[in-house]
Amino acid sequence: MFLRINLMNNEEIRSAFGARLKLLRKQKKWTQKELANKISIQYPQLNKYEGGLHTPSLEVILKLAEALSTSVDYLIAGNENEDIPLHNLRLLQRFKKLESFDNKDLEITLNVLDALILKHQAKEAVQG
Repeated sequence: MFLRINLMNNEEIRSAFGARLKLLRKQKKWTQKELANKISIQYPQLNKYEGGLHTPSLEVILKLAEALSTSVDYLIAGNENEDIPLHNLRLLQRFKKLESFDNKDLEITLNVLDALILKHQAKEAVQG
């Protein structure tokens, strides 16, 4: 049997955990089924986590944090940390390589990234 976090026995903490979990899932525009599939659990179980009815195992909390690109600390306690490491290893490797670019190439790369981010934000704004 997997370890359970004792603090999660508190109904208020479970409820807040579920609310954060639901918010993060909705920010990714995933259904419960989609998130459940990503972390290899049944979606009714995820529904119980989001509703604050059940406590996930530590293993599931770790999978949720990874899938939702957040920290375990945020999921459990709501502590936002701006220093959360980049979770996508491919992106991290590429960003590390960018540090060796000369200033001109780095500036061009940053301008391209900024343009893509603006395009994505505009698309989200139009879609509502």
